[in-house]
Amino acid sequence: MANKRASSNLINDPLWYKDAVIYQVHIKSFFDANNDGIGDFPGLISKLDYIADLGANTVWLLPFYPSPRRDDGYDIADYRGVHPDYGTLADVKRFISEAHQRGLRVITELVINHTSDQHPWFQKARHAKAGSTARDYYVWSDSDQKYAGTRIIFLDTETSNWTWDPVAGQYFWHRFYAHQPDLNFDNPQVIKEVLSVMRYWLDMGIDGLRLDAVPYLIERDGTNNENLPETHQILKQIRAEIDANYPDRMLLAEANQWPEDTRPYFGDSDGIKGDECHMAFHFPLMPRLYLALAQEDRLPITDILRRTPPIPAHCQWAIFLRNHDELTLEMVTDKEREALWNYYAPDRRARINLGIRRRLAPLMEGDRRRIELLNSVLLSMRGTPTLYYGDEIGMGDNIDLNDRDGVRTPMQWSIDLNGGFSRANPASLVLAPITDPLYGYQAVNVEAQALDPHSLLNWTRRLLAVRKQQKAFGRGSLNMLSPRNRRVLAYVREFTDALGNTQTIVCVANVSRSAQTVELDLSTWAGRVPVEMLSTHPFPPIGPLPYSLTLAPYGFYWFLLVSENAMPDHPPQADRLPQQELSVIS
Repeated sequence: MANKRASSNLINDPLWYKDAVIYQVHIKSFFDANNDGIGDFPGLISKLDYIADLGANTVWLLPFYPSPRRDDGYDIADYRGVHPDYGTLADVKRFISEAHQRGLRVITELVINHTSDQHPWFQKARHAKAGSTARDYYVWSDSDQKYAGTRIIFLDTETSNWTWDPVAGQYFWHRFYAHQPDLNFDNPQVIKEVLSVMRYWLDMGIDGLRLDAVPYLIERDGTNNENLPETHQILKQIRAEIDANYPDRMLLAEANQWPEDTRPYFGDSDGIKGDECHMAFHFPLMPRLYLALAQEDRLPITDILRRTPPIPAHCQWAIFLRNHDELTLEMVTDKEREALWNYYAPDRRARINLGIRRRLAPLMEGDRRRIELLNSVLLSMRGTPTLYYGDEIGMGDNIDLNDRDGVRTPMQWSIDLNGGFSRANPASLVLAPITDPLYGYQAVNVEAQALDPHSLLNWTRRLLAVRKQQKAFGRGSLNMLSPRNRRVLAYVREFTDALGNTQTIVCVANVSRSAQTVELDLSTWAGRVPVEMLSTHPFPPIGPLPYSLTLAPYGFYWFLLVSENAMPDHPPQADRLPQQELSVIS
């Protein structure tokens, strides 16, 4: 059976993705085991304990397939191989096994919108006769005026979605770079190939597949060629294969769209499971987290959440602060984009396409308070959080590097040569490590922060450990509170288990640079005691009157509401706060 697994410590739960904390890794930049200057699978395997100890339980790998790497691996030349710089298929199998033994699941990329122009399918297509099945693996035209209403995504580098191919004697269609021709999903053979590739990796033990650029699979005249009904029919075919043969696996849609346009990517079915993707990224939420800090107003966050439609019960949003691409500002208004650019990227070199190519720490100007605040919202908001490698230690970036390479630099493990990433000659590294005085590996690295109980790394570990104790974060409802003070964001997470026990968590965040007071209507829970979850310290009991709180600049609270007779034991004062679980009280 395809669904059988090798020996592992994975929890048997088809909804595992709801409780996931995803750690996104670029293999080439994580750790170099053979000292050739490029990160590899053996290096990643040697760092799996670090990822598990951090508190993540899922690893998302960026593309590792054979590729010319003109788009950092998203230009795939062979869907069933491994780039020799990264290792072998045997290394991938060992990686999956080692991850599963640690209780870590693995997500990888299924890049189905396009291939590299070096892929054998494209080379065969350009030499085949026009109209043949081989030629029709891709989308061709005798004119570059077809589909004129389609926007260009990479405005900084592309002037058209069509490129002339002198061998074929026709133009080929591409929504991204000119060296990435789009596959033609009107050709049934293409769909068969995609399903075959998917089965190949799922049979190897992959737990989830991120479907890259799914809104652009189909083209039709007279449309903007995004979110077309035929695209959803293709996704339903892919999901049907998953449900029939791999019921504990997951599909994650990358659809950079408004919430109402992303909602269909979950599908409908019976309204419980959905029949397309199990998860989808909530792209519009991310820039509004930054906008709220810039404006010192919770409205951008509450407004987009209000606009977000319900999704099937078994589905989940994926949420993030940063990733391997630019901080995309496509899903904001023109006025909001200008405000975000001016606030977070006054240096125009930090801008690319419709976004910002900076990491989290430089975006926050190294302000630990703001970094912690954004992470507290990310980890308590409804959805599965994704952490980008290095952000847990506050890594910087290099906007002088090409394209988006500035946020893909080597992981900073220690003060040793090349930041402990590789013992190769620095000139041979895949990318130069960060060396500036503020964010360079001499100042920011795992080894030093692991020894410092007050470091960002250990703070992140602590927050993830606390989050893990409460199912409400991954599976609970979210209800916004509406205090008069708009500089304070407040919401309630609730989850009732199969035994009828209810967890209630109140999250409060000050998005302002100044101290704030706020009054919250918590009268529904009168008689309960708010216990601050990071310290396990109780606050005064809730009464019938508005509950008053004072928050430090960029301060936040996570409160577990418990009955007075079930208060957690109060720990003695200590230099280092012990790990302590909070009991679930109904």
